[in-house]
Amino acid sequence: MNRLEPIEYMQKALSLAKLAAGYTSPNPAVGCVIVKNGHIIGTGYHHKAGTPHAEVWALKEAGEEAKGSTVYVTLEPCAHYGRTPPCAKTLVEKGVAKVVIAMLDPNPLVAGKGAAILRTAGIQVEVGLLSKEAAKINEAFIKWMLVEKPFIAAKLAESLDGKIATRTGNSQWITNHWARSYGHYLRSVYDGILVGIGTILADNPMLTCRIDREAQERPHQPARIILDSQGRIPLQARVVTDQTTSTIVVTTAACLPAKRISLENAGVTVLEVPMNKEKQVDLSAAMESLGEHGIHSILIEGGAAVQGSFFDARLIDKIYAFIGNKVLGGMQSLPAVAGVGVASLDQCMSLVFESVQVRENNILIEAYNAERKGAYVHWHH
Repeated sequence: MNRLEPIEYMQKALSLAKLAAGYTSPNPAVGCVIVKNGHIIGTGYHHKAGTPHAEVWALKEAGEEAKGSTVYVTLEPCAHYGRTPPCAKTLVEKGVAKVVIAMLDPNPLVAGKGAAILRTAGIQVEVGLLSKEAAKINEAFIKWMLVEKPFIAAKLAESLDGKIATRTGNSQWITNHWARSYGHYLRSVYDGILVGIGTILADNPMLTCRIDREAQERPHQPARIILDSQGRIPLQARVVTDQTTSTIVVTTAACLPAKRISLENAGVTVLEVPMNKEKQVDLSAAMESLGEHGIHSILIEGGAAVQGSFFDARLIDKIYAFIGNKVLGGMQSLPAVAGVGVASLDQCMSLVFESVQVRENNILIEAYNAERKGAYVHWHH
């Protein structure tokens, strides 16, 4: 068997990290591969917060063979005592010869300290192999560490002309089965999925993740976040009665106290935030409150008014645009993004296109808000 190149070992480590995406929050998803004499002797990934880190699992598999080995890890080994001991010191104790790190950890408790511990012990350290790919896996973690605000992604499922429903309201289905399945995968890697009260009243959705994830017993279920400034959500709504995952209703002082109590008695978390000038939920305040409640990444699923409000407020970090092979046309058909919109083209959100996929005659475009991309999305120093 031919020996693999260093980049291939790191690719394997990245694949392991992806297995844990969504399960480890607020921690990052990390993968590790240990190599000796051209053979992989240990692999591992961080399964969820509070459990052993990727390096620990890989070292356990490697056993005594770890001495003199090369370790490939997607994020700098930690240098601090938390719920688990520092991995950098464990690697030193096991006598590894070299550590290849995809990216340094933006966590101020680490931020180069892990690499320094290794170097001080005489271990060879290399940083930067597939750093961009590593950063993409943990873009929400990176943003939270740098600015303490949730990473916000808009998921759009639209026709080629940007519509999400016909003039009569018909919308099932504009995109295909693959697009809908991938949408469930996206739910499984975000802390929360967000819709407006209009979606609840019109569709009464469950808003759960219904997809099997590789190597996982069950999918990660994100919190369901409902923007409801007036407190109109019915107590019999499925997001209230279903106990599959948690539900958070973000409202304002316009919500009657009795309604709030009823929702809380049903197990719903109710967050009251200030109103904006339109007497709707102030989105910046809502994002801050959600972040304080442990929601560090949010997938916005709609509807058009909610998407528009986030775009108007310039809060979007990333866009997943699923485009079906249909043209709806019509002035009365519903656009994917409503809101106020821009008055001139120079006010538009500029995008950086990350990837374009064609799958089963549908298209998925991944794009970033150009204003924010350089700041943290691909932070990989």
